Amino acid sequence: MAEELLINVHSFETRVAQVTHGLLQELHIARDTGNSVTGNIYLGTVERIVPGMQAAFVNIGLARPGFLHARDIDQSRIILSEDSEERGDSKEGKTDIRKLVHEGQTIMVQVEKDPISSKGARLSTQIALASKYLVLMPLELHVGISQRIDDADERDRLREGLKGALEALQLEAGVIARTAAEHVECDALQADLRLLKRIWNRIQQRASQSSVPGIVFEELPLHTRMIRELASMDTESIFIDDHSTFERIHRYVDEFIPDFASRLKCYSEPRPLFERHGVEDEITRALSPKVTLKSGGTLVIEQTEAMISIDVNTGGFLGGHSLEETVYRANLEAAAAIPRQLRLRNLGGIVVIDFIDMQEEEHQRQVLRALEKAFESDPARTHIEGFSGLGLVQLSRKRTRASLAQRLCAPCESCQGSGIVRTAESTSVEVLRALAQDHQARCRKKPVEGEYMIRTTESVVDRLLDEDATHLAGLAEAFGHEIRMQVEPSYGDGEFDIVLVQNLSR
Repeated sequence: MAEELLINVHSFETRVAQVTHGLLQELHIARDTGNSVTGNIYLGTVERIVPGMQAAFVNIGLARPGFLHARDIDQSRIILSEDSEERGDSKEGKTDIRKLVHEGQTIMVQVEKDPISSKGARLSTQIALASKYLVLMPLELHVGISQRIDDADERDRLREGLKGALEALQLEAGVIARTAAEHVECDALQADLRLLKRIWNRIQQRASQSSVPGIVFEELPLHTRMIRELASMDTESIFIDDHSTFERIHRYVDEFIPDFASRLKCYSEPRPLFERHGVEDEITRALSPKVTLKSGGTLVIEQTEAMISIDVNTGGFLGGHSLEETVYRANLEAAAAIPRQLRLRNLGGIVVIDFIDMQEEEHQRQVLRALEKAFESDPARTHIEGFSGLGLVQLSRKRTRASLAQRLCAPCESCQGSGIVRTAESTSVEVLRALAQDHQARCRKKPVEGEYMIRTTESVVDRLLDEDATHLAGLAEAFGHEIRMQVEPSYGDGEFDIVLVQNLSR
């Protein structure tokens, strides 16, 4: 599978795009403000414990306290606790949060998920340090192999190699072989483990000298981290459009992943890197809820607070010899496209897909297989349920950072993010209703002199002077007040003011 990594660097922003066969698969963005903190390790103070949620809120120096659930607390070694003797000895995962941590306690935590919207960062005391081939868990004693490595002999080879590396380095810790470790020599794995050991030693040293709250480990810059995470044997080229960044990345690659050194290329053409590969257009399309498929079918993707909903439509697709065949082929294409859209838009949590209704069970099974196959290249953890009785497919995709839309966009000031605004007709009716209610309230006891002034948008004024002119004239006659109107360019759709102006000078 031909892959390319594109790294676009400016002083104000860094963007990394993964392109496969000319299609954008994944996009990562880092700016001067709002950079990702996932993977960073902090010393924090437990500010508040909420027993009903089995969680604690930890001040780590960010804008909002982080969220630490009881199941994310390593119960074997609660580190840097001043008063943690005999804190929790019941069944694993069942211990009361109050037996694990207490308010005011200093604790080392790692960010698992960035702060999103009004939620603080998701934290864990189960520290994990990643390299190209391995993940070191210094507080564990488990040796594991990536589930994506399915060859039994290779899994056994890696497990024995990792156990030997731990013994050689006299390191009591847990380690996991990542997917990239498949068929990698044991010497390279041991070198990776030696590096991770040095990093952990530096973290411990810094933690003993740092103030609280404070950061004790910061993840690699975005461009370097994405090479570590995304580059694989399928990656043919890594383009970097900034010379100083190219030199910095080259030094990192030469030291830690020399096999990729020949694939680094400094891009210096006049045409912008992302524009040349069509990435800018892809980003624009990824911000639209509607996705047009090659056959003419469409996906409508809606992101809500609770879940992601995806509606599949045949659109202009008229292929097939029967309705069932047409629907089946449209669903197959949608199943292949949906995982890429979720990955590109970085949508996670609960996802509900409304495929077009199919009558044959075999067609449902084939669509589900196509969906599972398309998710195989997605690095995010995904769990797919089968078709429900209502013909819906539900899945979960791990979310670690804000979606592309949340990262690049803000709620519309007119609709406040709802996606809809009141029509001129509806606003005009509201104005007429408000006039009637205001006059009734003011003139209940005695008549009031003056003129009404309506301030609203141009479209509503036009409506009141045209289609609703008869209703407006009727109210003016009933009130005995003249009604004037004024266009307010600064008002948004649905906004208006009504003022009774008394003793108006003429």
